[in-house]
Amino acid sequence: MIEISQLSKKYGTFTAVDRLDLVVPKGELFGFLGPNGAGKTTTMRMVAGILRPTSGTIRVAGLDLATDAVAAKARLGFIPDRPFIYEKLTGIEFMRFVAGLYAQEGPVIERRAAELLEAFDLTEWRDELVESYSHGMRQKLIISSAFVHRPDVIVVDEPMVGLDPKAARTLKDLFREYTRRGHTIMMSTHTLEVAEGMCDRIAIIQRGIIRAQGTMAELRANAERGDEGLEDIFLRLTGDTVARDLVGVLDG
Repeated sequence: MIEISQLSKKYGTFTAVDRLDLVVPKGELFGFLGPNGAGKTTTMRMVAGILRPTSGTIRVAGLDLATDAVAAKARLGFIPDRPFIYEKLTGIEFMRFVAGLYAQEGPVIERRAAELLEAFDLTEWRDELVESYSHGMRQKLIISSAFVHRPDVIVVDEPMVGLDPKAARTLKDLFREYTRRGHTIMMSTHTLEVAEGMCDRIAIIQRGIIRAQGTMAELRANAERGDEGLEDIFLRLTGDTVARDLVGVLDG
């Protein structure tokens, strides 16, 4: 459902994403991990059609995002790490607005919107202006709006930020059920436990280059030790020596 070929993004002389190749098949929950500044968000925004690549191609559900952008984006839902919502709309108005962008309206959308708002404990706030929502409530509204038109592919950047434990559990269950029904999710997160427990496959990116990808079993098979968890694999591949450096600082 997502095909990335030789994808690059440059800002002047700086290369944020360097000739990236990636395939995410139908029905998969794919985890995209990396340290800050590794190129995760840049890649996600290119896949969502928000940033234009410097070179390379992206296909969503077989549609080229460069040459058939509207049709490709119609198959997508996007959950950003920083929610932006029109504050003078109510929660239910925002849901209708997003559905309308995909030319969907009527009783089916009303039912879906109501079910999603209920799942994320927003029903009693549905008729309140978004300007009165907390950060966590805005995040839950953005998540709900990404599902309201039932896209084939959802691209989600740091979905757990700002969510309370109940909402985080609801989102995990929703992701699992959505992929079980044949939809595809590409998710970036810094919460390695979430990625290890939820994702079918994982890619680790650093400095714009994928250092490893595969199932947890495949990542462990290529690790220095077969019992390594995702955190150990991640830190080794990204060259993070903070823990060792702190020991030296404390000893000194």
